[in-house]
Amino acid sequence: MESIHSLLYGFSVALTLSNLFYCFTGVLLGTLVGVLPGLGPAAAIALLFPTITRSNPVSSVIMLAGLYYGAQYGGSTTSILLNIPGEATSVVTTLDGYQMARAGRAGAALGMSAFGSFIAGTIATVGLVLLTPILARAALRFGPPEFFSLTLMAMTLVTYLSRGSFIKALMMIPLGLILASVGMDPHSGDLRFTYGTLSLKDGLGVVPIVMGLFGISEVIQNVGISMHRSILTTKIKGLFPSLQDWKDSVGPILRGTFLGFLIGCLPGLGLASTFLSYGLEKKLSKHPEKFGTGIIEGVAAPESCNNSHAQASFIPMLSLGIPVNVIMAMLLGAMVIYGIQPGPLLLRDRPDLFWGLISSMYVGNCMLLVLNLPLIPLWVQILKIPYTYLFPLILVFCLVGSYSLNNNLADVIVMVVFGVVGYLMKRFRFEGAPLVLALILGPLLEDNLRQSLLISKGSFAIFFNRPISAVFIGVAILILASSLLRLRPSQKIMEGD
Repeated sequence: MESIHSLLYGFSVALTLSNLFYCFTGVLLGTLVGVLPGLGPAAAIALLFPTITRSNPVSSVIMLAGLYYGAQYGGSTTSILLNIPGEATSVVTTLDGYQMARAGRAGAALGMSAFGSFIAGTIATVGLVLLTPILARAALRFGPPEFFSLTLMAMTLVTYLSRGSFIKALMMIPLGLILASVGMDPHSGDLRFTYGTLSLKDGLGVVPIVMGLFGISEVIQNVGISMHRSILTTKIKGLFPSLQDWKDSVGPILRGTFLGFLIGCLPGLGLASTFLSYGLEKKLSKHPEKFGTGIIEGVAAPESCNNSHAQASFIPMLSLGIPVNVIMAMLLGAMVIYGIQPGPLLLRDRPDLFWGLISSMYVGNCMLLVLNLPLIPLWVQILKIPYTYLFPLILVFCLVGSYSLNNNLADVIVMVVFGVVGYLMKRFRFEGAPLVLALILGPLLEDNLRQSLLISKGSFAIFFNRPISAVFIGVAILILASSLLRLRPSQKIMEGD
């Protein structure tokens, strides 16, 4: 009953005129980002960072969240019409979605993708309402040692579950921690890694670094690359699936929703969830040989799983303050910019943000359902925009946005430098997620480490004497040990090249 009252309070926040506008803007931009191949939600959120610093924190977080789960909707459009996934998580949708489009059933595929995503998003929102407060209350028992150990485990998990080399992902953590320590020491007031540069006194801003790593690097990476896109020219009709389509899709939608929700609570498994959902349906099907030839189940399951996973990933971030992927890390960074620390105290200190965000997800899903079907012809036209026009606009937006943060040229320089760094990281297959996670969680890790050592009078035994902290440390050690043991002596240390 308490959750119902809280959810109603959340709707009173989400349904204000300003928050509705921000929610609509977020899901609309998210759909556009999903539709355009090569421009992911991470880059889009990085571009929007300068705008959020001048608006209400609740509205800003609602908009950024809408952009994230809206991109999951939009990614299916290019997967079905172009056979090019707009989002990495929409790769599986191309297998059957594009074949349906070639057979003249693009409308049914797009319609089922939209309806399946809406159903999954609704169920995932209910899960958020039920699970997040429970985890937050449990986490209230945490002290500085537990938060330090949890943060350490989260960083280890993200490196372990990264798509590339474990060693390369692990190398990004200390680099992120070093970047997080630049500037004035919050305890002693001493300057660290500033090298006499006054611009670095307040540290390196999260926004310029993120814009560089995900915005500028995207432009540099795509310079000179020609992308051939063959768009279906046949008229798209029959957007509402038939009764038989619904009969075939109900089971896959529900199974995909619950699978995506469970995996969404774990770090780093975003791409794996849709493949697992597709594989599960193929295993359970009475006609597995038809998968990949254009059947509706091959669209319904991964698209439902995709959207459910996106919303479930908010649970650890809101309740524990631990992001499970780079998008959640960037949303956490947005809250930190406002002086809001996600975690167990968020529910008590900022119920308007907590419940307003959760309620806005259902509102956003309704908007996406209404937006996606009528605007499909518009998305098809947008797909025809040449990238020679698109990427210069992104570059200009990044430059103006980074400068407008503090009217400081140093922020622009930082952004450009990390744009080059981000390009080199992509070129040599170093992932940005562990670096961003360490950059954002670095101050929290350092602060809890210092507090813990003050409590224990300098003894590191405090991390092992307290059961919850010891479990987190133990899990982190097991993850590191198992990953290092998997590396054969003959294997190159820079595996993944």
